[in-house]
Amino acid sequence: MKKILFYINSCLLACLLLVTVSCESWINVEPTDRLSEDKVYSSQKGFLQALNGVYAEMMNTSVYGGHLSVGVIDVLAQYYDGGSDNSYTYYYYPRYDYTNTGVKNTFANVWSKMYSLITSVNIILEKCEQTDVLSAQYQKMIKGEALALRAMFHLDLLRLFGPVMSEAPDERAIPYVTVADQSIQDFLTADVVIGKIIQDLTQASDMLQSADPILTDGVKHTPAEGDNVDFCYRQYRLNYFAVQVLLARAYLWKGDKTAALNIAETTISMAAPIFPFTSSATATGAYPDRMFSSEVMFALYNTNRISVYRKYFASTLETRNILSFAGTLDSGRIPELYDSQNDLRYKMWTASSEGDNDLIFNKYEDVVLKDGSTSHYCYMMPLIRLSELYLIAAECETDFSQALTYLNTLRNKRNCPNVSPGTPEELMTAVTSEFRKEMIGEGQMFFFYKRHAMQSLPNGSASSGNMNMLLKNYVVPIPDSEIDNRL
Repeated sequence: MKKILFYINSCLLACLLLVTVSCESWINVEPTDRLSEDKVYSSQKGFLQALNGVYAEMMNTSVYGGHLSVGVIDVLAQYYDGGSDNSYTYYYYPRYDYTNTGVKNTFANVWSKMYSLITSVNIILEKCEQTDVLSAQYQKMIKGEALALRAMFHLDLLRLFGPVMSEAPDERAIPYVTVADQSIQDFLTADVVIGKIIQDLTQASDMLQSADPILTDGVKHTPAEGDNVDFCYRQYRLNYFAVQVLLARAYLWKGDKTAALNIAETTISMAAPIFPFTSSATATGAYPDRMFSSEVMFALYNTNRISVYRKYFASTLETRNILSFAGTLDSGRIPELYDSQNDLRYKMWTASSEGDNDLIFNKYEDVVLKDGSTSHYCYMMPLIRLSELYLIAAECETDFSQALTYLNTLRNKRNCPNVSPGTPEELMTAVTSEFRKEMIGEGQMFFFYKRHAMQSLPNGSASSGNMNMLLKNYVVPIPDSEIDNRL
């Protein structure tokens, strides 16, 4: 089998020592010094700091702080207007021109950074096996999170660079890296990779089921005096519930809807008291929670999240730089997607105040409270949320009535009326529409289309109509640096 050499940041993330200064310190991390691995992993605190370093680096623009959440991955999903000429910043992405230098560099950076993150969690996992400084609960919690992170990174690499699974499961995809060094790793086929992802997630689930405090104490955003801060803010860690969603995603990618449905239904039942749906009043009040933060199962904590809004969505951006739907609030993609103006998600859109025709997506705008402070959700970059489980259940449930109940439960929570599709095909169309509304700015829609091998997508660069989607356009090419340096 052919081999590749992927480049890893030589300054390994797991060697970061991070300063702790408050009860929220572990999610507000700043690298301060690089110590030897032996020093970092000589204490329980050092293991936590190394893991914190991985979460912090996930906010890099090349991955979940940009390209794999709010940025180019959603442009690939045809959400946004890519313009009519190459003066537009994102012009080449919705046209799937993977030969363009800028596009190639973007995805080369994604590849490099993701494998750097994988190396970092592999170091943590290796050290977990070599240490006696961790208590039983900490070892399970740290190892469980690290295994889940490794699986998540590989799943997203597979979904981006791998084949359309339903078309070519035995096609060469990516390496699945489980070692902490930079040795050359084989490319594996997509079906082998998804099997390894499921194996890691299953092991992570087993560990976190007996160690994750979220199962008994919830997310704990307001720890009481004397609480162990390591067991708080679990929405900002890859906790037990988030791992279940990842498992459901992986089984769906494999094509096993029965397993995905079982996970979704079980997790919905367990998660209800911990991740309640956000109320209409909270979502649209004077200080709107546009994240629907109570429902978010896993997010990054980005104290500079306002920069994300300013880079991608702010009304002060020139039209050629902004990510915006084609059309206006009254015509075009907005009324086409949102069948009710009472929809809580519709209320995230406003018309530009800058005198142009841009639509402004306000999901990531800062919300300043009356006392001048900000709430925790002002720093939230959501990656996994409760609503995805309802949509998975609606897609996979073979009982038509029950599937419709899952879909309409979500719609009702978004202040929308029931829908009444008459056939499984119409139901799937409705599920797709709800998925589009739920996942804007969270990097999942392109993968949804790819999983279904959809060949007709809404044309984001036009105010109406669809475009033909070639299956090959779902497969981002392996970066040239990897091809050029294969042995």
